[in-house]
Amino acid sequence: MIILGIDPGTATTGFGAIKKNAKLNLIEYGCIKTVPNLTTAERLNELHKQLNNLIKKHKPDMVAVEDIFFFKNLKTAIKVSQARGVILLTAAKSKIPIFECTPLQVKQATTSYGRAEKIQVQKMVKTLLNLKEIPKPDDAADALAVAICCAHTIT
Repeated sequence: MIILGIDPGTATTGFGAIKKNAKLNLIEYGCIKTVPNLTTAERLNELHKQLNNLIKKHKPDMVAVEDIFFFKNLKTAIKVSQARGVILLTAAKSKIPIFECTPLQVKQATTSYGRAEKIQVQKMVKTLLNLKEIPKPDDAADALAVAICCAHTIT
């Protein structure tokens, strides 16, 4: 099973593709970045196009998306929600099942501790995927953690 994990954002959306068999294997990770001087609609359209390309490239069996659980800045939460909407629509139009999880669930699935620090999650992503170093940037590491959460939850 191939899982495409997504950490949503308008400026930067992290992604991580993993394969789940007897163990977890990394396929690819990175970020979809949009140009700041574009309108919100143009940025969301760019996110849609690049996500579509990732779906065509990796043919995931499931798309895992982090949900918004807590926010400090309403403006940021609205932008992330818009990106989540585009991500959910893109996956749905491709007829790919969607798994949604909160940051608390991601921490629990990767570290067995729901209040783990970000660095603890990143270290576990490195360990669980047998990587030489922690994936960078943080958005990509977060997306891999979301994919791992999905893999651990759906079995």
